[in-house]
Order: sequence, then structure tokens, then C-alpha cells
Amino acid sequence: IPNSVTTIGNYAFAYCKSLKSIIIPNGVTSIKDAAFEGCFNLESIIIPNSVTSIENSVFYRCESLKSIIIPNSVTSIGEEAFLECSSLEEITIPNSVNFIGKYAFAGCKSLKSIIIPNGVTSIGDRAFRYCKSLESIIIPNSVTSIENSVFYECVSLKSIEIPNSVTSIGKCVFSYCENLKSITIPSSATFIGDHVFNKCANVMIQCNRNSYAEEYAKKNNIPYKIT
Repeated sequence: IPNSVTTIGNYAFAYCKSLKSIIIPNGVTSIKDAAFEGCFNLESIIIPNSVTSIENSVFYRCESLKSIIIPNSVTSIGEEAFLECSSLEEITIPNSVNFIGKYAFAGCKSLKSIIIPNGVTSIGDRAFRYCKSLESIIIPNSVTSIENSVFYECVSLKSIEIPNSVTSIGKCVFSYCENLKSITIPSSATFIGDHVFNKCANVMIQCNRNSYAEEYAKKNNIPYKIT
């Protein structure tokens, strides 16, 4: 890709099935929708500091991609950006990112841990759904809402702490997280959706007395502990 290029357009390299690596030049500021969708053999990519946004479905079904570093210049990760990147084991999300879209990392079955940066205020619907190897995740104090089904069927997740900034937890967020044993829900959470802990047979909610989380636990017959 020549240095004169500033934008990689929609579907620019989509389904280039033999493409294994690519270096994006420093002049590029935006990678548009589905630019590398279906590049099944893409193993490595270097994103320069000039890029400010990764749009929707950019790396959808890049099934051989194992790791990627997102530069500090990026502020948003679009919907389905890394959907079904089934070999992705690690990803670094910089503090510059303030938006993670729906299904952004859904189906990343090899992803074991992730740190959500401090700038993010909302985690989009199903953002980490079916991340079956995900063992740990850190949610920062900047997040105020966790949308529907975000961690649906993250079967390796054992514990999680929701920060004091969160006011809303959407429906089915932890459904089918079968090994989830402990979750800390702060008093700031004043809305918890339906079926949040569906099929979480061993979960224990850690919460404050007279909190909405305590009320929710009682209503749904979920074991809880006052902290």
C-alpha cells in the first residue's frame, strides 16, 4: 500500500484468501467497513499511529489472526470489528479507545484475557459473546453500562468485578457462563436485566445491603453475600 493512501475503503481487501500479512502506511487515518473481511489466512497486520477509527466488520472472520496491537491514535472499534477471529489470543486496546461496538470481539474463541481501557463508557451488545477461552477481564471505572449479552457463553470466566461507575447491566449479560462463581455488583447498579445469570448454576453475587443487586438476587433465587 503506497504512502499516499489515506483511507482503506469498504471491502478493499475482502476475501483475499491468500493474504497473510499487510503493513498499512502512516498516512492512513481510517479503515472502513469490512476492509479485510474474510481474509482467512491473514496472520499479522501492522496498524500505524495515524489510524483513528477501525470501522464495522474490518477483520470479520480473519480466522488466522493471532494477535494485533491497536495504536494509541484509535478512538473507536466498530461493530463486528473482530467478529469470529477464532485464533485471536491477545489484543491490546489503548486508553484512547472510548467506544467498543456490538459484536466487536464475539466468537474470538481463543482470547484468554482483555483489559478494557479507561476511556470506554459503554460495552456494546454481545461484544464478547462466545469468547469461550476468556478467563479474565478488567472493566474500568469509566464504564456506565454493560449492554445485552456482552459475556454470553464465556464458559471459562470464573469471576468478575463490576466497577462502581456501572448503573445498568443489560439482559442475558452472563447467560451460559457456566463456570462463573463470583461476581461483585456495586450499589451504583440500579438496573439489572432479565436472565442475566441464566444457566450460571454456581454463581454467588457479592453486593451491598439494601442494594438493587441484593433485591435482584432475592427475586431470582440467586445466592448472594453482603460485603
